[in-house]
Amino acid sequence: MDQKYSNILVTGGCGFCGSAFVRFVVNNVPDVCVTVVDKLTYAANPDNIAGLPENKVKLVVGDICDSDLLDQLVPGHDAIVHYAAESHNDNSIVDPEPFVKTNIEGTYRLLEAARKYHARFHHISTDEVFGDLALDDPGSFTEESPYRPSSPYSSSKAASDMLVRAWVRTYGLRATISNCCNNYGPHQHSEKFIPHSIACIQRGERPKLYGDGLNVRDWIHVDDHARAVWSILTKGTVGETYLIGANCEHSNLEILRAILKAMGQSEDYIDWVKDRPGHDRRYAIDASKLRRELGWTPIHNDFAAEVSRLCCETPL
Repeated sequence: MDQKYSNILVTGGCGFCGSAFVRFVVNNVPDVCVTVVDKLTYAANPDNIAGLPENKVKLVVGDICDSDLLDQLVPGHDAIVHYAAESHNDNSIVDPEPFVKTNIEGTYRLLEAARKYHARFHHISTDEVFGDLALDDPGSFTEESPYRPSSPYSSSKAASDMLVRAWVRTYGLRATISNCCNNYGPHQHSEKFIPHSIACIQRGERPKLYGDGLNVRDWIHVDDHARAVWSILTKGTVGETYLIGANCEHSNLEILRAILKAMGQSEDYIDWVKDRPGHDRRYAIDASKLRRELGWTPIHNDFAAEVSRLCCETPL
């Protein structure tokens, strides 16, 4: 039987992925109210949840590292869905400290609040905790893959995953974890690869591409990610980890050339730049556990069409 919820606290609910989850719940699940707590850093945008019914969504501007704030917010909520994170690899290389603060300490503070007030906890993580695969490796990451994070960002997320597991085993916290592949879709921050490339072309600039451009990522539409998280929250087994992916692997070069074609530019209209330190080569997700046990499947299956649509819809 599906677990029912009345009041859900969503951290980072004004960000790209978090706001997609908030919109999904509000638009598809009757009798559930959502409280969003968001620090409103540069990557968050309250417009992402604008227009949702005020009796269903409440925004609280605050920091998840603030224990006093959590003591005010968490009581009365039967679940916490933890999206809030510093997530840009390049930024983590320049300054790791915010990633340690938000991703590790923030998760710790939330876990303690969930334990104190007996809230169900779901932790959003990334496939980057597994490190990378060789381009000629036919395998994929599974829930049993070892952690081999490469960057300060992925290391901080790996640490937060381990905290969740420790709170499950030591304190009996009712928690689950999901590790998702790269997301794309509307409302994504302009620092990310697809919207950044589109914006560069709109401004008449050559979009940048690291290294040889052959780094491969698994891609999923943000709305499919939101549906998967809801499935895990309502049907997942406490203590378990679920990988979320759409079997949609593409190299950065393939994606950029598709964007250039959709926007009427030559496929060579690229600014090739020096590769970033520790750049992972390939990610691939095996989401068969999620599909098999919870019956989830992606519905946005035409990646090329979705990217073409974003080229038309992304504002300057």
